Amino acid sequence: MRHGKRLPVHATLLAAALCCAALASAAVHADGDALPNNDGADGVLRVCADPNNMPLSNNKGEGYENRIASQMASDFGYKLEYTYFPQRMGFVRHTLREKVPDTERYRCDLIIGVPKGYDMTSTTQPYLRSTYAMVFTNRPELAGIKTPDDLLNLPPDQLKKLRFGIFSQTPAVDWLLAHNLIDQAVSYQVQSGDPGEYPGQMIEHDLQAGNVDVVFLWGPIAGYFAKRAGDSVKLVPFPATPGIRFDYTISMGVRYGEKAWKDKVDQWIGANHDKIDSILTSYEVPLLKPIDTPSGKPADASP
Repeated sequence: MRHGKRLPVHATLLAAALCCAALASAAVHADGDALPNNDGADGVLRVCADPNNMPLSNNKGEGYENRIASQMASDFGYKLEYTYFPQRMGFVRHTLREKVPDTERYRCDLIIGVPKGYDMTSTTQPYLRSTYAMVFTNRPELAGIKTPDDLLNLPPDQLKKLRFGIFSQTPAVDWLLAHNLIDQAVSYQVQSGDPGEYPGQMIEHDLQAGNVDVVFLWGPIAGYFAKRAGDSVKLVPFPATPGIRFDYTISMGVRYGEKAWKDKVDQWIGANHDKIDSILTSYEVPLLKPIDTPSGKPADASP
């Protein structure tokens, strides 16, 4: 087992890259029910984010989740504030569900990226659907690979020499197992105790150094770091694959029971898909067409 890397949001990976925001309020509905903290009474959008999880977020505000939060705050006419916390075990507990000491205000009220149907939060409508991808060094013997099947169709002697960088507990593990390639895997932990580590290191360090030949990553991370690596690497996204789920949809997360706030965020997402897509494509996120699911039925688990 090699040194661990943390994945985004999306709850384990991505799981996908989580962030939060909170807004205090002492206002009261006409019927006497207290509004949630985040009704915007103080005009502040408080966002919690991982300080080192590009391209999703960092403490310089350079990630696409940072830019989405900035756009939302601007459209709401709110000031934007952050509380940073590394994405790892306990992230939601220490952000979305934790109150500022000696107050009734939560530290954060909105997580910009969670998987649709994530059970630790109430989730909004999705704003992103993407897929896992493979990234490999751009060398002659791999030049003909345009789909995952092309890799499988390499001459057996070439295929058996490849080392595959994978995160544990991801679809890539199942894919390698299905094709009898798991013995060639170099496994990375999904989460690490070191906040200085980030998923893109698999491309920036190990792939470039030749420690692995092909890596499997969540598409938004793969696209961003493949672009940074330039012509030295190539990215091939996974299509929908029977039996193995590679595509996932990402929503925003709020606390359960805060319907007014969730509705406000939902309305903003619904009215601003073009703005959001423009931000995502600028980070080379491989976007898939959204899919509709029946009301009340989650589209996804964690990517």
